[in-house]
Amino acid sequence: MAEYRYRYNPNRSAEWNYKGKKWKLSRSKIDYFFECPRCFYLDNVLGTKRPGFPSFNLNIAVDELFKNEFDKYRATKTPHPIMDKYEIKAVPFAHHDLETWRDPFVGITHTHAETGLVVSGGVDDIWINSEGELIIVDYKSTSKEGTIDKLGDSPWEKQYARQLGVYRWLLEKNGFKVQDTGYLVYANADKNLEAFNNQLQFETTLVPVVADTKWIEDTLIEIKTCLDRKDLPPCGEDCEYCPYREAAGKKLQAIHFANVKK
Repeated sequence: MAEYRYRYNPNRSAEWNYKGKKWKLSRSKIDYFFECPRCFYLDNVLGTKRPGFPSFNLNIAVDELFKNEFDKYRATKTPHPIMDKYEIKAVPFAHHDLETWRDPFVGITHTHAETGLVVSGGVDDIWINSEGELIIVDYKSTSKEGTIDKLGDSPWEKQYARQLGVYRWLLEKNGFKVQDTGYLVYANADKNLEAFNNQLQFETTLVPVVADTKWIEDTLIEIKTCLDRKDLPPCGEDCEYCPYREAAGKKLQAIHFANVKK
């Protein structure tokens, strides 16, 4: 059998674009909007997304192993040891829709009345505390110096906080009561060992994150305005793709026009 080769498609089918029957505003697309409104518009309205990059397969493996581990405690309705360690009075939440909510292509959905946008997000995990409130949980893995016990102020960490906020908002819109604080189950690989020996050693910590939802309603209105524009939105301040496109386009045009004149 021939090896499968992914080929970048710069012209996505219109049904997956804004106003297409399969289009949804995913949690990741909301972050995309924060990063660069122009790239967001080019992707969702014009159907040309940024080129992809290889999957972080080690991170995906850690996520799957965390899922398997927490599912064992979900089946027995007992707390995972990390809950006891951090004195979190909760157990993994069991629900018949959980696997659908975890599916990144389906997720938890809600149609926002004011904009008509269908918002979706695929959660990693949900716990339920002793008061019957749901707790949003996301699995993370990395390799950094020191113990990870809180979020910093990097763009990635701001994205993690928004991520938990969107999941909380979606669950609340679906009628669930959700705790204000969510958690990141963070696996931090030690890279200072003497040898690899076919294994990685992780320190797993629980990082509390306030799952703020106050920003979401206004952001959805801004996103709707962006999607309905007839002109190009501005570039994101830190976007590397927009300057690349502009510079590459000008240089290619210069070669083209130089050859036309010959």
